[in-house]
Amino acid sequence: MKFENLGIEDTVVDLKILDRLMGNHAFIRAGQWDYERVTYDYKIGSNEENVTYYIRIFGHAVEGDVDRGDAIIKLLTPVLGKHYYPHGVEYGEQENFPENLVERTSKILEKLSEELKQYKAE
Repeated sequence: MKFENLGIEDTVVDLKILDRLMGNHAFIRAGQWDYERVTYDYKIGSNEENVTYYIRIFGHAVEGDVDRGDAIIKLLTPVLGKHYYPHGVEYGEQENFPENLVERTSKILEKLSEELKQYKAE
C-alpha cells in the first residue's frame, strides 16, 4: 500500500543527515543498502501468527556513494508491507491492512514528513 502526497517522495537529503533523522523516528537502514540505494524500515508487530508489518521508505543516490557515506539520497513514495514468514514482504493492493494500522502508519509518516520539509527542494 502506497502513502502518496505526504511530502516524503522526491525529498533530497544527505545520507548522514537522513540516517540520523530516520533513526529519530525508529526507521532502521541496517544492512538494507547497496552503492546506489537505501531502504529504511519501521517494524510493526502483529498478533497474527508469522506476520509482521513494515513501513518502508526506499531511496536512491542522486550523487555520491552510499558505501562511502557521501551520498545524496532522493526518497521515493513510502509503502506499507506485510511480511509473511518465511516468504517475504508483500506490498500489493490485494493485501488487506487493518484500518488502525493504516491510520498509525499515516501519523508516523506525517511526523517524519514534517521534519523532512526543511530538506525539500523548492
